[in-house]
Amino acid sequence: MARDFYTAMKKRRTIYGISKETTVSDEKIEEVINEAVKYTPSAFNSQSARVVVLFGENHNRLWDITKDFLRKIVPIDHFASTEEKIDSFGSGYGTILFFEDMSVIESLQEQFVTYKDNFPLWSQQSNGMLQFVIWTALEMEGLGASLQHYNELIEDEVKKQWHISKDWKLIAQMPFGNPTAPAGDKDFMSLEERVKIFK
Repeated sequence: MARDFYTAMKKRRTIYGISKETTVSDEKIEEVINEAVKYTPSAFNSQSARVVVLFGENHNRLWDITKDFLRKIVPIDHFASTEEKIDSFGSGYGTILFFEDMSVIESLQEQFVTYKDNFPLWSQQSNGMLQFVIWTALEMEGLGASLQHYNELIEDEVKKQWHISKDWKLIAQMPFGNPTAPAGDKDFMSLEERVKIFK
């Protein structure tokens, strides 16, 4: 079982080439996400992470919104490559939006003043764990995904479009679908530079 976990970690990669075809049912994708949200740990068991899953036209709409905003800020002579990138995300089967419920974090800050400054950081760490769990679980189901951060650019419109609570802060977007191209090569730093062990 441990070996399966290590294999899943190694196989989880950033996959940009994704398609709308999938052999995984919506129900299975929902199950994966629900299990991850329920069991991923959080500081003080705050359970502050929130997730929105967009399929079909909702998924397409998200990337149309993103493209429209980018069109306003990217110089026209550089927009073709930007459009191609956004279209590649839209080519997927769906997108997972990751949020943090700031009302939960603010409540904890009021209850535990000593740790006040840490709660926003801990919430980010917990959300990162959730992203990793879902990303790895999707890979185990045969789906490719990547993690994107157009947060400040699209957050207000996303909340408006899907009636999201004002207390939810957008953290990341994860487009996913059937992989159409493998991940590129990845270089690794020496572990001796990154890990220190004392016995």
